[in-house]
Amino acid sequence: MIRIVPSDEVPWEDVEAIFDGSEPRKCRCQRYKVEGWIWRDSTADERYGAHCSQAALGSGLVAYVDDQPAGWVAVEPRTSYPKLLGMPVPWKGRPEEDRDDPDVWAVTCFVVRKGFRRQGLTYELAAATVAHARSHGARAVEAYPMVADPARSVTWGELHVGARQVFEEAGFVQVTHPTKRRFVMRVDFRCSPRS
Repeated sequence: MIRIVPSDEVPWEDVEAIFDGSEPRKCRCQRYKVEGWIWRDSTADERYGAHCSQAALGSGLVAYVDDQPAGWVAVEPRTSYPKLLGMPVPWKGRPEEDRDDPDVWAVTCFVVRKGFRRQGLTYELAAATVAHARSHGARAVEAYPMVADPARSVTWGELHVGARQVFEEAGFVQVTHPTKRRFVMRVDFRCSPRS
C-alpha cells in the first residue's frame, strides 16, 4: 500500500531514512538552491541543515510503502530554486516564459530508498506532484527530465530529475527539448483565454 504525504507532515527521521545510505544524501536536493558550485561552495552540513529546514516547510512529498518511508520528490514553487532560474537550458526556446512567476511549480529531484527501487514508485511520486501543486494554487507544474543514452551508463546524478516516461505517465507534456537528452515538461492547470 502506497501513501504519499507532504514533507511538513512527517517526522524528519522518515525523510532521513530515505536518503540514508544513498548517493543523493550528498546533495540533499540543494543542486538548484545553493549559490556557486554545489560541492565547492557549500558543506555537507550546510546542505543537510538546509534540507531539514526546507522539508519542515513542505519542500517535497514523502512516499510510504506499507507504512515504511520509501521515496521522496522535491516539488515547490519554481522561484524556490534560484540556481535553476539562472541556468540557460530550461529556458532555451522559451523566451516568453516569466522565470519569476511564483505560480509555476517545479519538480527537481527524486530519491527512492534502497529496497523499494524498481517498483514504480517514481511514477506514483510524479503523479502526486501534480495534485499537490494544484491543491496549493499553482498555475502550472514543470519538470526537467532526462532521457538516458543507451550507449552510456546512467549515474544517479543524471536521473535524479526523473525520466521522461515517468512524467508522460503523470500527464506532463513536452514544452521544449533544449538539449539532446534534456526535456522541459509541464502540466498547465489553467487554460489561457481565447483570443
